[in-house]
Amino acid sequence: MLPRVSTREEWLAARKELLAKEKELTRQRDALNAERRNLPMVRVEKDYRFWSLDGAANMLDLFEDRRQLIVYHFMFAPEWDEGCPSCSASADEVSDGLLDHLNSRDTTLAFVSRAPLAKIERFRARKGWTFPWYSSYGSDFNYDFHVTLDDSVTPVEYNFRTPAEHARAGSAYYLSGRHPIEEHGHSCFLRDGDEVFHTYSMYARATETLGGSYYYLDLTALGRQEEWEEPKGRAVDPRVASPDFAS
Repeated sequence: MLPRVSTREEWLAARKELLAKEKELTRQRDALNAERRNLPMVRVEKDYRFWSLDGAANMLDLFEDRRQLIVYHFMFAPEWDEGCPSCSASADEVSDGLLDHLNSRDTTLAFVSRAPLAKIERFRARKGWTFPWYSSYGSDFNYDFHVTLDDSVTPVEYNFRTPAEHARAGSAYYLSGRHPIEEHGHSCFLRDGDEVFHTYSMYARATETLGGSYYYLDLTALGRQEEWEEPKGRAVDPRVASPDFAS
């Protein structure tokens, strides 16, 4: 079901009505961002160990001498031969330009996965990625930040919900499957001298707020072309659904 056809005048009136709602959402987003910046922070006490081609690293090393660190929790379990396809799609959109702009604001973006370094580097070489990527193999890092779920290691929590809370919310699918379960997310850290503080984490669909191709597609009439979207029916390509479609 495609959008209905209208006059330019009718379209403009509808567009201005939507614009008012978009502006209100922008103001709400600004207020939400300010609230996020006002969150307290928690000192990182544990001495986590990571691995890169330069050898062993700690949390301070991941900052690369900058004040802020954003960690992308990339789903890549030790037994997998390659990384998560969805995480890989997001990683494909990380450009050298994005990294440069973040660095210019004293912020480092680093990827962390539980897979051994050799597997990470083979996969990275195949994909041609240049961003910093560390192995947390053998570390508690993924478990403590709730992106590797294993009730034999630590109580399971994802997106700040326990299994019981997920069951009540209808989101128990995040926890389905055999443990350990790999999930994705982002965590932010701030350094004050040699002290490291955890300031923010987000998981699941919250990570979409970083933009990328999804937000570009959200601007279009067909959207992301996924079945859950409204209005229904636009995910179906009429050239495939109807043999009589003439281009």
